[in-house]
Amino acid sequence: MVNRILSLIGWLGTALVFAAVAIRFGLPAKEQYAFYLAWAGLVCVLAYTLGQWREIGKAFAGRQARYGTLAATSVLVVLGILIAINYIGSRQNKRWDLTVNKQFSLSDQSRNVTAKLDAPLQILVFAQEPEFQRYQDKLKEYEYASKRVSAEYIDPDKKPAIAKQNQVQQYGTIVFNYKGRTERVTSDAEQDITNGIIKVVTGQQKKVYFTQGHGEKDTTSSEREGYNDIATALKGENYTVDKIVLAQTGSVPDDASVIVVAGPRIDFFPNEIEALKKYLGKAGKLLLELDPPEKPTSPPLTNLIALAHDWGIEVADNVVVDVSGMGRLIGTDASVPVAANYPSHPITQRFNFLTAFPLARSATPVMGGVNGHIAQTFVETSPKSWAESDVKALLTSGQVSLDEAKGDKKGPVSIAAAVSAPSTEPAKPGEAADGPKPETRVVVFGDSDFVATSGLGIQGNRDLFLNTVGWLSQQENLISIRPKSPNDSRITLTATQQTNIMLLSLLIIPAFIFGSGVYSWWRRR
Repeated sequence: MVNRILSLIGWLGTALVFAAVAIRFGLPAKEQYAFYLAWAGLVCVLAYTLGQWREIGKAFAGRQARYGTLAATSVLVVLGILIAINYIGSRQNKRWDLTVNKQFSLSDQSRNVTAKLDAPLQILVFAQEPEFQRYQDKLKEYEYASKRVSAEYIDPDKKPAIAKQNQVQQYGTIVFNYKGRTERVTSDAEQDITNGIIKVVTGQQKKVYFTQGHGEKDTTSSEREGYNDIATALKGENYTVDKIVLAQTGSVPDDASVIVVAGPRIDFFPNEIEALKKYLGKAGKLLLELDPPEKPTSPPLTNLIALAHDWGIEVADNVVVDVSGMGRLIGTDASVPVAANYPSHPITQRFNFLTAFPLARSATPVMGGVNGHIAQTFVETSPKSWAESDVKALLTSGQVSLDEAKGDKKGPVSIAAAVSAPSTEPAKPGEAADGPKPETRVVVFGDSDFVATSGLGIQGNRDLFLNTVGWLSQQENLISIRPKSPNDSRITLTATQQTNIMLLSLLIIPAFIFGSGVYSWWRRR
């Protein structure tokens, strides 16, 4: 009687387990019932097993049963190892990007931006369904970089209501939602996606003013000495760019995040210097790019150099000459010092690119500081360079040599320095109360041409300038290496080369293989 009851319980448990599996995969809406049925079935099977322990023990007493048990145990162990490997693999993601330019790996900037998210970032991709894979290949990298990033792919033709709700006007629109803010981009390039994330995360645009009226670089010019390209790069990182003539305004606007003085050819007037001093006294941010004189008769930039000195940076009347030969790597001569050494500073953290500075002068921290302002070097030239003090001889004859007795300074030479000082000024309207404390920050470069159109062909120049503006504006999350464009690795063949390859693959190689087969057959015969 007991055995019959246990047998019924065993069959009932088996039926319940099968029913749970059928509901789980056949009726997803009733999934909660499958859970309870599965547990009930397992309890019944376990009760049946415990009631038949004598019979089970006898079955395993024979030799064949022992061999069978050993084989079954081996199978279970292998299955357990495979399950463990899959379990670990599902939680530990490791990928290798073997492309030349790492085009399937996120740049430092993209990883920095996503790593510092403090709230969920939702990415909505509105594209036709066949195009989903193209976006998934890129956005999965962002999801791997941060668990706060989630991407959803929507076909506007199938879900027009959602597309209208998100104001989508064209295929390929990517919408970013973060803390109630929304941004949109219409490109799947990494730089554009990362810029969209930066815009939605920061929530407000910083404004960069470039001074005018003294022969400075023009942010709207695309000529060799123009700054249009770097101004476009700034806009891509959520800055707005504008011009300012301090001689007319008399003061720096309240919405200025950074003031850039890019390569003035004549000195600033005393009232303009006073306006900059007042601005710096209110947690201002100033970038001075002071070129050496173009001609022996060029007027000195006395007032601007004195302003830099007040902040602990000495801008000398010299020209840096580099005879290390590094310039040949990028097609330049000794008049263009090349830097590969970057002393420790937030601007050059993990920075490992070459930078080049056409006709630069030294910008060196003053020993011991000035008025409590202690500057730091963050760009140095090679040991085989020097700062030539005889500027007139260099500009007229081009023939110079290192002579420390005449005031030349042996390399490495500092051509960029930075200084910061805490400020008692309250945060500006719109800035977060828990954000970084207001500081006055000043950076001085001994060159302005390194980010003109002619100098931006060198990857490091662009990143160095953008990192500098990021540090000045106290947006350290923007200090990194930006995404690079993928290299074009296609092979270009002439018509004759294409014909030869076709003959080789379709005729010569098949004929050789066929001939080898015939020869082997003939030898065997």
